Amino acid sequence: MSQELVIEAGRSERQYWKDLWHYRELFLILTWRDVAVQYKQTVVGVLWAVLRPLLTMAAFTFVFAKVAKLPSEGGAPYPLMVFTAMLPWQLFSSAIATSANSLVANSNLVAKVYFPRIIVPAATMGVAMTDFVISFALLSAMMFWYQYVPSIQFFAVIPLTVLAAIVALGPGLILCALNVTYRDFRIIVPFITQFGLYLSPVGFSSSIVPEKWRLLYECNPMVGVIDGFRWAVLGSIAFPQRALLISVGCALFFLFCGIKIFRKAERTFADVI
Repeated sequence: MSQELVIEAGRSERQYWKDLWHYRELFLILTWRDVAVQYKQTVVGVLWAVLRPLLTMAAFTFVFAKVAKLPSEGGAPYPLMVFTAMLPWQLFSSAIATSANSLVANSNLVAKVYFPRIIVPAATMGVAMTDFVISFALLSAMMFWYQYVPSIQFFAVIPLTVLAAIVALGPGLILCALNVTYRDFRIIVPFITQFGLYLSPVGFSSSIVPEKWRLLYECNPMVGVIDGFRWAVLGSIAFPQRALLISVGCALFFLFCGIKIFRKAERTFADVI
Protein backbone atom coordinates (compact mmCIF):
# COMPACT_ATOMS: atom_id res chain seq x y z
CA MET A 1 0.00 0.00 0.00
CA SER A 2 1.53 3.31 -1.11
CA GLN A 3 1.68 6.38 1.13
CA GLU A 4 1.22 9.91 -0.09
CA LEU A 5 3.39 12.76 1.16
CA VAL A 6 1.67 16.15 1.07
CA ILE A 7 3.79 19.30 1.20
CA GLU A 8 1.64 22.21 2.22
CA ALA A 9 2.71 25.79 3.00
CA GLY A 10 2.59 26.46 6.74
CA ARG A 11 1.96 22.81 7.57
CA SER A 12 5.33 22.30 9.30
CA GLU A 13 4.77 25.37 11.46
CA ARG A 14 1.37 24.11 12.60
CA GLN A 15 2.85 20.67 13.26
CA TYR A 16 5.58 22.24 15.41
CA TRP A 17 3.05 23.68 17.84
CA LYS A 18 1.15 20.39 17.88
CA ASP A 19 4.42 18.68 18.77
CA LEU A 20 4.75 20.97 21.78
CA TRP A 21 1.61 19.40 23.21
CA HIS A 22 2.73 15.93 22.15
CA TYR A 23 6.03 16.37 24.03
CA ARG A 24 4.46 17.93 27.13
CA GLU A 25 5.73 15.06 29.27
CA LEU A 26 9.30 15.86 28.19
CA PHE A 27 8.75 19.44 29.34
CA LEU A 28 7.69 18.18 32.78
CA ILE A 29 10.62 15.74 32.95
CA LEU A 30 13.17 18.43 32.06
CA THR A 31 11.61 20.86 34.53
CA TRP A 32 11.70 18.30 37.33
CA ARG A 33 15.28 17.31 36.45
CA ASP A 34 16.51 20.92 36.58
CA VAL A 35 14.84 21.52 39.93
CA ALA A 36 16.16 18.22 41.33
CA VAL A 37 19.72 18.97 40.19
CA GLN A 38 19.49 22.40 41.81
CA TYR A 39 18.27 21.19 45.21
CA LYS A 40 18.77 17.43 45.59
CA GLN A 41 21.39 16.45 48.17
CA THR A 42 22.59 20.01 48.56
CA VAL A 43 22.28 22.76 51.11
CA VAL A 44 23.83 25.49 48.97
CA GLY A 45 20.95 25.50 46.49
CA VAL A 46 18.34 26.26 49.14
CA LEU A 47 20.62 28.61 51.07
CA TRP A 48 21.47 30.53 47.90
CA ALA A 49 17.77 31.08 47.16
CA VAL A 50 17.47 32.64 50.63
CA LEU A 51 20.82 34.39 51.02
CA ARG A 52 20.95 36.09 47.62
CA PRO A 53 17.85 38.28 48.10
CA LEU A 54 18.63 38.78 51.79
CA LEU A 55 22.18 39.99 51.16
CA THR A 56 21.08 42.20 48.28
CA MET A 57 18.32 43.63 50.47
CA ALA A 58 20.80 44.38 53.25
CA ALA A 59 23.24 46.07 50.86
CA PHE A 60 20.55 48.18 49.17
CA THR A 61 19.00 49.16 52.50
CA PHE A 62 22.37 50.35 53.79
CA VAL A 63 23.34 52.26 50.63
CA PHE A 64 20.01 53.79 49.67
CA ALA A 65 18.27 54.18 53.05
CA LYS A 66 21.14 54.79 55.46
CA VAL A 67 23.73 56.52 53.27
CA ALA A 68 21.70 58.19 50.51
CA LYS A 69 18.66 58.76 52.81
CA LEU A 70 16.18 57.91 50.06
CA PRO A 71 12.50 57.61 51.05
CA SER A 72 10.57 54.36 51.27
CA GLU A 73 7.23 53.60 49.61
CA GLY A 74 4.56 55.15 51.82
CA GLY A 75 5.00 53.91 55.35
CA ALA A 76 6.54 50.55 54.46
CA PRO A 77 9.83 49.61 56.17
CA TYR A 78 12.70 50.03 53.72
CA PRO A 79 13.94 46.41 53.98
CA LEU A 80 10.43 45.14 53.23
CA MET A 81 10.10 47.49 50.27
CA VAL A 82 13.41 46.24 48.81
CA PHE A 83 12.70 42.57 49.44
CA THR A 84 9.29 42.81 47.78
CA ALA A 85 11.04 44.12 44.67
CA MET A 86 13.71 41.42 44.86
CA LEU A 87 11.15 38.66 44.27
CA PRO A 88 10.15 39.54 40.68
CA TRP A 89 13.68 40.69 39.87
CA GLN A 90 15.19 37.42 41.09
CA LEU A 91 12.63 35.50 39.02
CA PHE A 92 13.47 37.59 35.95
CA SER A 93 17.27 37.41 36.26
CA SER A 94 17.35 33.70 37.15
CA ALA A 95 15.05 32.80 34.27
CA ILE A 96 17.17 34.69 31.74
CA ALA A 97 20.45 33.26 33.05
CA THR A 98 19.28 29.64 33.04
CA SER A 99 17.39 29.79 29.73
CA ALA A 100 20.27 31.51 27.90
CA ASN A 101 22.61 28.59 28.59
CA SER A 102 20.01 25.80 28.47
CA LEU A 103 20.62 24.49 24.94
CA VAL A 104 24.40 24.43 25.34
CA ALA A 105 24.01 22.59 28.65
CA ASN A 106 21.75 20.03 26.95
CA SER A 107 23.81 19.71 23.76
CA ASN A 108 23.82 15.90 23.78
CA LEU A 109 20.04 15.75 23.94
CA VAL A 110 19.58 18.44 21.29
CA ALA A 111 21.99 16.84 18.83
CA LYS A 112 20.58 13.30 19.00
CA VAL A 113 16.81 13.42 19.53
CA TYR A 114 14.05 15.33 17.74
CA PHE A 115 11.65 17.42 19.78
CA PRO A 116 10.65 21.09 19.70
CA ARG A 117 13.82 22.72 21.05
CA ILE A 118 11.87 25.57 22.62
CA ILE A 119 10.93 23.10 25.37
CA VAL A 120 14.49 23.26 26.77
CA PRO A 121 14.67 26.99 27.64
CA ALA A 122 11.01 26.98 28.71
CA ALA A 123 11.65 24.11 31.13
CA THR A 124 14.39 26.07 32.93
CA MET A 125 11.70 28.39 34.29
CA GLY A 126 11.04 25.72 36.90
CA VAL A 127 14.24 26.52 38.80
CA ALA A 128 13.48 30.25 38.79
CA MET A 129 9.92 29.60 39.98
CA THR A 130 11.15 27.33 42.78
CA ASP A 131 13.57 30.03 43.98
CA PHE A 132 10.68 32.48 43.81
CA VAL A 133 8.47 30.29 46.02
CA ILE A 134 11.25 29.93 48.62
CA SER A 135 11.84 33.70 48.65
CA PHE A 136 8.10 34.33 48.84
CA ALA A 137 7.92 32.24 52.01
CA LEU A 138 10.69 34.41 53.43
CA LEU A 139 8.74 37.54 52.44
CA SER A 140 5.73 36.21 54.36
CA ALA A 141 7.94 35.76 57.43
CA MET A 142 9.22 39.34 57.06
CA MET A 143 5.68 40.69 56.79
CA PHE A 144 4.80 38.83 59.99
CA TRP A 145 7.91 40.27 61.69
CA TYR A 146 7.00 43.83 60.68
CA GLN A 147 3.31 43.17 61.48
CA TYR A 148 2.38 44.14 57.94
CA VAL A 149 -1.06 42.80 57.03
CA PRO A 150 -1.77 42.58 53.27
CA SER A 151 -5.09 43.55 51.74
CA ILE A 152 -7.22 41.69 49.19
CA GLN A 153 -5.07 43.07 46.35
CA PHE A 154 -2.34 40.75 47.57
CA PHE A 155 -3.74 38.07 45.23
CA ALA A 156 -2.67 40.22 42.27
CA VAL A 157 0.78 38.74 42.91
CA ILE A 158 -0.29 35.66 40.92
CA PRO A 159 -0.82 37.37 37.52
CA LEU A 160 2.15 39.66 38.22
CA THR A 161 4.36 36.60 38.70
CA VAL A 162 3.17 35.23 35.36
CA LEU A 163 3.95 38.60 33.78
CA ALA A 164 7.48 38.57 35.23
CA ALA A 165 8.03 35.10 33.76
CA ILE A 166 6.81 36.19 30.32
CA VAL A 167 9.00 39.31 30.44
CA ALA A 168 11.98 37.00 31.03
CA LEU A 169 11.04 34.30 28.51
CA GLY A 170 11.21 36.50 25.39
CA PRO A 171 14.76 37.82 25.94
CA GLY A 172 15.72 34.38 27.27
CA LEU A 173 14.78 32.74 23.96
CA ILE A 174 16.74 35.35 22.00
CA LEU A 175 19.85 34.95 24.16
CA CYS A 176 19.48 31.16 24.08
CA ALA A 177 19.46 31.14 20.27
CA LEU A 178 22.43 33.51 20.07
CA ASN A 179 24.42 31.60 22.69
CA VAL A 180 24.38 28.44 20.59
CA THR A 181 26.25 30.16 17.75
CA TYR A 182 28.12 32.85 19.68
CA ARG A 183 29.31 31.48 23.03
CA ASP A 184 30.41 34.97 24.09
CA PHE A 185 26.83 35.64 25.15
CA ARG A 186 27.27 33.48 28.25
CA ILE A 187 29.62 36.25 29.45
CA ILE A 188 27.29 39.04 28.38
CA VAL A 189 24.18 37.69 30.14
CA PRO A 190 25.42 38.33 33.73
CA PHE A 191 26.39 41.87 32.70
CA ILE A 192 22.91 42.47 31.24
CA THR A 193 21.14 41.32 34.41
CA GLN A 194 23.53 43.23 36.69
CA PHE A 195 23.14 46.41 34.65
CA GLY A 196 19.37 46.01 34.60
CA LEU A 197 19.30 45.65 38.38
CA TYR A 198 20.43 49.26 38.81
CA LEU A 199 18.03 50.53 36.15
CA SER A 200 15.07 48.90 37.90
CA PRO A 201 13.42 50.15 41.12
CA VAL A 202 14.75 47.34 43.30
CA GLY A 203 16.80 49.31 45.80
CA PHE A 204 14.86 52.55 45.49
CA SER A 205 11.34 53.87 45.05
CA SER A 206 10.04 54.93 41.63
CA SER A 207 8.74 58.09 43.29
CA ILE A 208 12.25 59.61 43.21
CA VAL A 209 12.31 59.54 39.38
CA PRO A 210 11.52 63.05 37.98
CA GLU A 211 8.24 63.27 36.07
CA LYS A 212 9.95 64.39 32.84
CA TRP A 213 11.91 61.11 32.76
CA ARG A 214 9.11 58.88 34.01
CA LEU A 215 7.84 57.63 30.64
CA LEU A 216 11.34 56.74 29.46
CA TYR A 217 12.02 55.09 32.81
CA GLU A 218 8.84 53.01 32.54
CA CYS A 219 9.96 51.64 29.16
CA ASN A 220 11.97 49.21 31.27
CA PRO A 221 9.37 46.39 31.47
CA MET A 222 10.47 45.38 34.97
CA VAL A 223 9.44 48.78 36.35
CA GLY A 224 5.76 47.98 35.95
CA VAL A 225 6.21 44.48 37.33
CA ILE A 226 8.14 45.62 40.41
CA ASP A 227 5.85 48.55 41.16
CA GLY A 228 2.91 46.19 40.65
CA PHE A 229 4.36 43.86 43.27
CA ARG A 230 4.79 46.73 45.70
CA TRP A 231 1.22 47.83 45.08
CA ALA A 232 -0.08 44.29 45.64
CA VAL A 233 2.04 43.36 48.67
CA LEU A 234 2.55 46.66 50.46
CA GLY A 235 -0.40 48.71 49.23
CA SER A 236 1.75 51.79 49.75
CA ILE A 237 1.61 53.18 46.20
CA ALA A 238 -1.08 53.87 43.63
CA PHE A 239 -1.84 51.23 41.04
CA PRO A 240 0.90 51.65 38.35
CA GLN A 241 -1.49 51.42 35.40
CA ARG A 242 0.67 53.00 32.68
CA ALA A 243 3.82 51.18 33.74
CA LEU A 244 1.99 47.84 33.79
CA LEU A 245 0.50 48.42 30.35
CA ILE A 246 3.99 49.13 29.02
CA SER A 247 5.28 45.98 30.74
CA VAL A 248 2.55 43.85 29.16
CA GLY A 249 3.23 45.38 25.74
CA CYS A 250 6.99 44.84 26.05
CA ALA A 251 6.50 41.28 27.32
CA LEU A 252 4.32 40.32 24.34
CA PHE A 253 6.61 42.09 21.88
CA PHE A 254 9.78 40.39 23.14
CA LEU A 255 8.01 37.04 23.40
CA PHE A 256 6.94 37.31 19.76
CA CYS A 257 10.45 38.34 18.68
CA GLY A 258 12.00 35.65 20.84
CA ILE A 259 9.89 32.89 19.32
CA LYS A 260 10.56 34.13 15.77
CA ILE A 261 14.33 34.38 16.29
CA PHE A 262 14.48 31.06 18.12
CA ARG A 263 12.46 29.24 15.46
CA LYS A 264 14.62 30.69 12.69
CA ALA A 265 17.84 29.61 14.40
CA GLU A 266 16.45 26.26 15.52
CA ARG A 267 17.09 24.64 12.13
CA THR A 268 20.85 24.89 12.63
CA PHE A 269 21.09 24.02 16.34
CA ALA A 270 22.03 20.37 15.81
CA ASP A 271 24.80 21.36 13.37
CA VAL A 272 26.51 24.10 15.38
CA ILE A 273 25.93 23.03 19.00
